[in-house]
Amino acid sequence: MDGNTPPQTETRRTPSAGLFDEPLFHDPGARDLKQVGVIDVGSNSVRLVVFDGAARSPAYFFNEKVLCGLGRGFVESGRLSPEGRERARATIKRFALLAQGMRMSNLTMVATAAMREAEDGDEFRAQIEHDTGLRMRVIDGAEEARLSAQGVLTGWPDAEGLVCDIGGSSMELATIGNGCVHSTVTSPLGPFRLQQIKGGKKGLHDHIGSILKDLRAQIGKNHDALYLVGGSWRAIARLDMERCNYPLKVLHEYEMTPKSVRKTLEWIDENSIDALRSATGISNERMSLVPLASQVLRQLVHIFGPKKIYISSYGIREGILYEQMPPALRSRDPLIEACSFMEKSSARIPGFGAQLYAFLRPLFRSRPAERRRLIRAACLLHDVNWRAHPDYRADACFDTATRANLGGLSHSGRVFLGIALMYRYKSGGLRPRIKDMAGMLSEADLEEAKTLGRALRFGAMLTMDHLSRTAELRYFPKKAELELILSRQMAGLYTEVAEQRFRSLANQLKATPKVRVLRQSSSGSVSPGAASGSGAVSGGSSAG
Repeated sequence: MDGNTPPQTETRRTPSAGLFDEPLFHDPGARDLKQVGVIDVGSNSVRLVVFDGAARSPAYFFNEKVLCGLGRGFVESGRLSPEGRERARATIKRFALLAQGMRMSNLTMVATAAMREAEDGDEFRAQIEHDTGLRMRVIDGAEEARLSAQGVLTGWPDAEGLVCDIGGSSMELATIGNGCVHSTVTSPLGPFRLQQIKGGKKGLHDHIGSILKDLRAQIGKNHDALYLVGGSWRAIARLDMERCNYPLKVLHEYEMTPKSVRKTLEWIDENSIDALRSATGISNERMSLVPLASQVLRQLVHIFGPKKIYISSYGIREGILYEQMPPALRSRDPLIEACSFMEKSSARIPGFGAQLYAFLRPLFRSRPAERRRLIRAACLLHDVNWRAHPDYRADACFDTATRANLGGLSHSGRVFLGIALMYRYKSGGLRPRIKDMAGMLSEADLEEAKTLGRALRFGAMLTMDHLSRTAELRYFPKKAELELILSRQMAGLYTEVAEQRFRSLANQLKATPKVRVLRQSSSGSVSPGAASGSGAVSGGSSAG
């Protein structure tokens, strides 16, 4: 193959049927998964991921990667790298044995560009299948693009724009919107191929530009958002964080602008690879591909002109998981699903988070839907770190929100959630390391996170199986009043510490705290109707 002649790109529309025959989730209401594994045999890396837990939001029970380099030298020889074959064979044997030991319910092995194009690809596939007894599915470029785009939809159900997945030997594009994958296209813009392009910097620039313009003609250019999938893109994003001294080192949903990307690519050109690797901890194998990937990204941003650029840690493996979800499961919120699962597995009273949210909702009734979603997530997570040492519980809460694998959560959302959960256990100020991240929020958002934390701290004092029958909050912003209505039966919950926390919440809201204790209604619930119907206020003096 002549490296200076762009090979034909491949395009197709999303098929109505997927790659796999049987869905894992026969019950649309299923929330939990038994262990489900994917072995991803790529041109550069071979990885085993085992998903477990919340069905809609991937939880990683096991995740191991080896940079085998199957596609190194492919353009020159037309064959898989001999060294890469041996490393990949040993790695896949290990993964097969691990999967056997885990007794997982489903294991899928997929292979991409190097395997589908190498002369000895079929031979190697047969060897692997003989070694392991597992079937290796070698997928075409359009299917690879579709599955990677579905991975993005796993984390961003409402994502609209262009997905770009770069591997060692190919680069795929797909358009997404309305929860679906639309056009898909594949190209030979992987770094292993680009290593063989002749003509120096100009030859490489012209080669990349020619292929990208062809891709733009096929898939269109009016995409405001660009979602980047693949290890080389993640390495560049990590370098962008380093250049900007970004305080939150979480790559998933990291957001960049075209201007920021250009500055970082210039910065990469100006610094030695060794210095960059040392500063960020990126592996030698991955770092060696960054300069070529940078050349692709520079022109990709210029030719397609996105306004915002996001990094997705979800790709083909998560796309395979998404492939097996029925529509009812796909439509769920990945953040809420993940938080619900964490509550179910780690909280002392699973299910109380939903009652706590209903109890606190009057404080935040006027907030937009996205903020109420974060408040709901905080209620679900408010008790999952109870096992941590009391001295470090607030920090553990903050780290759960900011570092956990949570899809559907922006970086500013992570920090808001983390600070709210921190204040659930801590009444003082912010620790220095948290102050750096708090700078990502406005003063108003910081105050609201503090309000939410104090609300959680008070609400936890009323932990009961049926909170709605125990207490009700009423908030009157115009009158600056915060009222707590308690049933007579449960009034004993409101003791000294609860009173202190209620006052603290009222002070945060700049409101006057008031408490009423009511006779039990005929339905046994505390409600506006019960309050007005009884007309009895016992112990109803103001707590303020």
